[in-house]
Amino acid sequence: MQSVESHIEKSIKSKPKGSLVLPSDFMQYGTAKAVQKSLERLEDKGIIIRVAQGIYVRPKISKLIGPLTPSAEEVAEAIAKRDRIRTVPTGSYALNALGLSTQVPMNIVLLTDGSPREIKVGKRTIKFKKTTPKNLLAKGKISRLVIQALKEIGNGKVTAEEEQKILDLLRKEDVKDLKHDIALAPVWIQKIMKKALTDGKN
Repeated sequence: MQSVESHIEKSIKSKPKGSLVLPSDFMQYGTAKAVQKSLERLEDKGIIIRVAQGIYVRPKISKLIGPLTPSAEEVAEAIAKRDRIRTVPTGSYALNALGLSTQVPMNIVLLTDGSPREIKVGKRTIKFKKTTPKNLLAKGKISRLVIQALKEIGNGKVTAEEEQKILDLLRKEDVKDLKHDIALAPVWIQKIMKKALTDGKN
């Protein structure tokens, strides 16, 4: 048991502070149970902090506020990586990610092809919502957020200012990816997104 723990401790200490730590990172050192026990003991020692079930962090320490824990967004990314699932931000989270809303959503809702679940990170919640494969086919990092953000705003409710912001962002997208993703969007969203292919390029 001791050697599993010392191997894991050494491995964690070689990571930069602020790194997320998952039990699956250490399976080469022992059984799932031994790894879990070792992580619990390293948490007791203060070497790592648990931020959600099965997710720890090697904390960065701030002189002013003590240990800094990762954001719910970083935890969501780590879970997607660990479980090898695809995710797409949706709702107010997509609006915030695009800068269309300054409100940081307390609940992060992600569409996924993985299993549905809810994970608490501090006061915030990450919700993985099972969706159809079509919703996860978008290739562009910006355009897939735009599709979800526009769905959240609603047909006929997009202001001229919001549309302008969206088009400015879409022009940074790879044209090939943008054309691919436009085809996946509802017709009213396609009309808005297509403007990014023509506007400003004359």
